Amino acid sequence: MKVISYNLNKHKAIGELGELVESTGADVLCLQEAVSSDLPSQIGDLHLAEATARNRLGLALYYRRSIFDARDVRSLALKKSLHDRVLKPAEERMLAVRLHDIDLGREVIVASFHAAPLTALNSLRRKQIQAALEELSSLGPDLPILMVGDYNYPVFKENLGQHVRESGYELTLSDARTYTRYKFFRGHYDFATSVGFDIATITTLPQGRSDHLPILITAEPRALAPRTP
Repeated sequence: MKVISYNLNKHKAIGELGELVESTGADVLCLQEAVSSDLPSQIGDLHLAEATARNRLGLALYYRRSIFDARDVRSLALKKSLHDRVLKPAEERMLAVRLHDIDLGREVIVASFHAAPLTALNSLRRKQIQAALEELSSLGPDLPILMVGDYNYPVFKENLGQHVRESGYELTLSDARTYTRYKFFRGHYDFATSVGFDIATITTLPQGRSDHLPILITAEPRALAPRTP
């Protein structure tokens, strides 16, 4: 299963998506900072499952209909930062889809996530991540979950990793940094949290018009034991 996550930087990189999907053979495309009203229903062989409606800069998720059926969709508004309250760029910061594998008969949950910007505290972003992961678990009992996106967490990721592990998930970074615009803020912003997935690689792809670099996650879902309530 190949999943791309890409922060379009205020929709600037929208024109790159067709070639990106074709060159990588992606099965799922997760977007951040997209203008929902300007999104096509189809990008290459991928179909739009859903896009957030209440964001100035929103989230979207595309999937390959020859492999998956979309069984359920969930968006979530998370605790707001001061930046959110003043500028209102994003009401919904998590968008998830429960996908049914047509041939294999199994289901997985994939989500696009965009944490509060760097003007917020890391503690707020941790609360947002925790709330998003809890919501994802309610989409389906004991299903593999993969949440990818822009976590806006360039430093102290060891602390974040510990919090994520305490929630039963794993945090996985890409092989190279994903944000390069400002010298003092360069680092890994875009990565994945997961449970029930064997992640083979997360590759940082070449930079386009966005200040974020897209990442390609190659992962295999596995059967999960029932979780303890």
